[in-house]
Amino acid sequence: MPGHKDAMSCPFEFNEALDFDPVLLELMRREEPARIRLPHGEADAWLVTRFDSVKRVTTDQRLSRAGIIGQDYPRMTAEPIVSPESINVMDPPHSSRVRQLASQAFTQERVDGMRHRIGRLADLLLDEMEEDGPPADLVRHLSNALPQHTVLDLLGIEREEWPRMQESVHQLLVVGADNKEAAANAKADLIAYFGKLVEQRRHSPGDDVISLMAEARDGEDQLDDNELAVMALTLALSGQDTATCQISNIAYLLLTRPELAKHLRSRPETLTDVLHEMLRFIPFRKGVGIPRVALEDMELDGVRIRRGDFVHVSYLAANRDPERYPDPHVIDVDRPNRPHMTFGWGGHRCIAVSLAMAELEVAIGRLLERFPGLRLAVPPEEVRWDTQTIRRFPLELPVAW
Repeated sequence: MPGHKDAMSCPFEFNEALDFDPVLLELMRREEPARIRLPHGEADAWLVTRFDSVKRVTTDQRLSRAGIIGQDYPRMTAEPIVSPESINVMDPPHSSRVRQLASQAFTQERVDGMRHRIGRLADLLLDEMEEDGPPADLVRHLSNALPQHTVLDLLGIEREEWPRMQESVHQLLVVGADNKEAAANAKADLIAYFGKLVEQRRHSPGDDVISLMAEARDGEDQLDDNELAVMALTLALSGQDTATCQISNIAYLLLTRPELAKHLRSRPETLTDVLHEMLRFIPFRKGVGIPRVALEDMELDGVRIRRGDFVHVSYLAANRDPERYPDPHVIDVDRPNRPHMTFGWGGHRCIAVSLAMAELEVAIGRLLERFPGLRLAVPPEEVRWDTQTIRRFPLELPVAW
């Protein structure tokens, strides 16, 4: 597909604290979807930003994730993050089947049963932070450690493998073009590793999530070894990545907006609702994720999309749509709870949302409870932010209490 003369170049490299990207804000103000050019990939793409329109794109089977495989599709990273076998690039009904089987490991009942393990891990990490004394780096002590320990513990991965996992995950998310080979090697290494792990679990199952997914049945149907390995890799990636960034981002908001922390300490029963409002507000990544490709000519929001065109959505923009969320750029602790798109939407919504929320509730709940005097140990403008990857999060949060 040739470049479009009106395509707007969008590096999406803005990373000032949790401020909203002004380029994305400008694109949101347009009446119809814009044509954008991303840092990598040979083609332009349409960008859809309104909540209802994003919802339509994520549920319209004329727009295919699987159709991007084998194409140099428009994206943020030099090496595509997803593998061709990943559930993230499957279309229904195949994706629906894999999701239905894999999600049996993440029912609310199962996650409630995991809470005590998450709580125990959080308490041990906060004990260590307290023993080390202030100033302490909250990112090192809690944000990085808890999601990593939780997901790798639940996947049943040996502790000595954890540093290798973390390094490989980081390599996949770096945006620089010179990282392409390292990212490809990291992906291949992770796929091979999880392939062996699945083989072991088939022969000697345990109480880990891989064994639970291996046991999942829908009548006679079950996940094959390749599907299991890819699901385990997807969980290891998203389980560390998203929760790590969000614990740090939420903690930063609580440390720089003391009225939020005060509200949660006085009304702890509102924790889940307030966390959802902060998740809606936080620009948790830069730019966009995985596009879809149009399987036929179609119209969307007044533009003609041709067969073969790529279509990106912005969950960040949808979360700030004023038609759905009045005063969208404000954190309103009393905002009526309406589902947001931080965990995706439709057929590619994260299957482990209940686990992610349990981690956030435990981490933030325990932190507020145990450290009533928690404060930033440096001025907010001295906090260093990630600039290397597609994520938005503070690299360090020096705190005192």
